[in-house]
Amino acid sequence: MSVFKFPKILATNPQIEFISNVNFNGYSLSVLREDTIHPKVSGNKYRKLKYNLIEARKLEQDTLLTFGGAYSNHIAAVASAGKMHGFKTVGIIRGEELSEKINENPTLTFAKSCGMELHFISRTTYKMKDSLEFKATLKSDFGDFYLLPEGGTNQLAVKGCEEILSEATKRYDYICVPVGTGGTMAGIVEGAQPHQSVIGYSALKGTFQKELVQKFSEKQNYSITDSYCFGGYAKIDSSLVRFINEFNDQTGMILDPVYTGKMMYGIVAMMKNKYFEKNSHILAIHTGGLQGIEGMNQYLKKKNAPQINL
Repeated sequence: MSVFKFPKILATNPQIEFISNVNFNGYSLSVLREDTIHPKVSGNKYRKLKYNLIEARKLEQDTLLTFGGAYSNHIAAVASAGKMHGFKTVGIIRGEELSEKINENPTLTFAKSCGMELHFISRTTYKMKDSLEFKATLKSDFGDFYLLPEGGTNQLAVKGCEEILSEATKRYDYICVPVGTGGTMAGIVEGAQPHQSVIGYSALKGTFQKELVQKFSEKQNYSITDSYCFGGYAKIDSSLVRFINEFNDQTGMILDPVYTGKMMYGIVAMMKNKYFEKNSHILAIHTGGLQGIEGMNQYLKKKNAPQINL
């Protein structure tokens, strides 16, 4: 069996960029550009997949199977990583109606071009994806495979996300990160220094991700807020689009609307409201997700709403 090598990190040490244009009440804001790690497997998806793909190869599995929605960053990343390393990939996609619209969906089109076999199921069936019965059905349909959970979060993914923090991040007082399933945040909480406070900005309604963070870390140096989720997962409005475009104009940095845009909007709002300790240093983790912008712009165009500048 050949030695497994994960895709080379293009930004060997992802750059930390100081955002001089966004400065309120004496705070210092910087961004860790995890989005520059790899063009197709970027940010937290790279971190989550790293040790899982090594484990899949160790177990001599040749197929990766996972789950996701129409514009899933995880689906796109698994498809790309699988193609690079010779894995077959299977994506169980939420929404039977999407099977007729693959060519209209940039994420699914990309995944298919990487060789991923797309299997569409109803939203009702999708809710059963973690049951033993459904997993048995998958094994019957697709044979043996290495299972990656929705969003990619498991113990190995958390281990990878711990590596987001390094010697260069120790000087910061606050570490801010977008939160979906909670796996990335769990790794950052576990890797944070005792003096650091980790703040998670939920992309969904609720702060239920605390349960998952507690599963992987005994540390208590964190909090999660859903005050900037804009109504729920993948929901945005014109004020968020305007913020993302203005941030890009001022800094040259593109934010995605589902995760990093909401996080940065929340950070700026909290800076204005003097939430952070005076003269503190804040680090925001840019977790990537930029592949989803094209699909979101399609949606916004149909609504005759402002679009995100690329």
